[in-house]
Amino acid sequence: MRVVFALEAVEQLDPLPDAMRRRVVNALRRLREWPAVSGVRALTGPLAGQYRIRTGDYRAQFYLRGDEVIVVKVGHRDGFYDD
Repeated sequence: MRVVFALEAVEQLDPLPDAMRRRVVNALRRLREWPAVSGVRALTGPLAGQYRIRTGDYRAQFYLRGDEVIVVKVGHRDGFYDD
């Protein structure tokens, strides 16, 4: 699988402290091994069809398209799903 970042996800990742950014990026690199990735949850309700992976207090939301994992959102757990 190839991991692709939406522009919004890149913009949300950039201001994170270096250590946290590295943790999030490392978690997202694991998605290349889809579906053999631990810690991933399918989202429900209006976000059905998308998934999330977490590391510490941070989350990344993504969906699958063919042989790509599209990361659409990265952020702190507080209010992460409020959009």
